[in-house]
Amino acid sequence: MTYEELLTETALKDERIIVMTAENRALVRNLPRILGARFVDTGITEQTMVGMAAGLALRGRIPIVHALAPFLTMRAFEFIRTDVGIAGLPVKLSGYIPGFLSDGNGPTHQAIEDIAIMRGIPGMEVYSPADEDDSVKMLPSIWAAPAPAYVRINHKKGTFVHAPYEPGKAEVVAEGKDLTLLVYGFLFDNALQARTLLEKEGLSVGLVNMRSLKPVDQEAIVRAARGSRLLVTIEDHLQTGGLYSIVAEVLLRHRLAVAEVLPLALDEHWFRPGLLGQVLETEGFTPVAIASRIKRHLEFDLNSHIYVQ
Repeated sequence: MTYEELLTETALKDERIIVMTAENRALVRNLPRILGARFVDTGITEQTMVGMAAGLALRGRIPIVHALAPFLTMRAFEFIRTDVGIAGLPVKLSGYIPGFLSDGNGPTHQAIEDIAIMRGIPGMEVYSPADEDDSVKMLPSIWAAPAPAYVRINHKKGTFVHAPYEPGKAEVVAEGKDLTLLVYGFLFDNALQARTLLEKEGLSVGLVNMRSLKPVDQEAIVRAARGSRLLVTIEDHLQTGGLYSIVAEVLLRHRLAVAEVLPLALDEHWFRPGLLGQVLETEGFTPVAIASRIKRHLEFDLNSHIYVQ
């Protein structure tokens, strides 16, 4: 099932759902003729769309709004914070082409700080499915919940069949004694392949799909920290405010310093635009590059310990 098919099926079952877009119909091309007046395109006016969605939510509707992730989270931020967040309204924000998925676009069109921005709003839930299969399994629960939510929409086909979604829980694919990969969104598949490469080197490698970033599965992070000597956070997001920050907060909250954390993220820079494969190669996020970066870190760590002794 695709995102559009799921949304169509859900909207036809629940008349409270209003589908909205700020002139971005890539995911919902067939909805206007199916939903009629329950489909609203406001044009390139993300602030207006969010304000209208808040008004509809106050009247018992469940607006599911669509826009390019950078413009939804940044241009309309005040409206999301004030109109939706403060009131705690069930507006569902669908951010299109977040992170590396905006591959051909420059800094103005790159949403690589969206997780940090959205999780800073009290009461706002934040999600990032790994692929289309993960999205279809997660979204019914997200749309049915009473809280506002931001979702990094990912309609890419994956190679992995995901477990059913349990609200607020991560998907623990595997546990590892040497290291655990913590990842969300589009990079899950690359992390999955990197795990295979690392296991061939004789390493015991865990993998956790951090599909729910707020609420976050603290138990899964703590368990990984206690069971592995290295945690690796992998994300197409700035290092500040994303998964690396979330993990640091959780470990500090639980007074844990039992595992080292290696962040693989965009460290204080926007990525150079290009074809998706080129972006992944340049920024070091192909499966081979991820595995190589981790191996180099482990070799350096081992050598540094030998040197100290």
